[in-house]
Amino acid sequence: MVKQFSEATERMIEKLKEVKDPEIDTVSIVDLGMIQSIRVVEKSVSIELLPTFLGCPALPIIKKNIEQTLLHLDDVRSVEVLFVHSPPWTSDRISKAGREGLKKFGIAPPPRYFQDDGSWQVDCPFCQSTYVTLENLFGPTACRSILYCKSCKNPFEAMKPVSTI
Repeated sequence: MVKQFSEATERMIEKLKEVKDPEIDTVSIVDLGMIQSIRVVEKSVSIELLPTFLGCPALPIIKKNIEQTLLHLDDVRSVEVLFVHSPPWTSDRISKAGREGLKKFGIAPPPRYFQDDGSWQVDCPFCQSTYVTLENLFGPTACRSILYCKSCKNPFEAMKPVSTI
């Protein structure tokens, strides 16, 4: 389903592509699929965002960056950023550009599918090999794990898959 946005909202979405994940500067909040809604009433903007993980320490930075970015537009006087949890964010919301940005940063994007046993397979972001092992489920942040590629011998991070299934 393709959402229809007004010209002003489309302009804001394009501007919000400049707001990057503070920890992964190759991926915007738009490409992570965090934007749930944008409402514009006169020159006041209200944005609902879906956090990728509850308790993410980057949320205050993202909020500040959104406010600063949109307040540079001539037709915006105020910005309100609300974090909502319904519907829950899932890794399926990451766009193709977002997945490419994660790979560029050296993080494997979350898989779009699960094995019959509920496990998930991640490809190495460096050599695309599937010959990888999970080194540690707990990575540097709650949303990432540490893996090791047995083909190119590189350790790498992978975003954990998040699903409502």
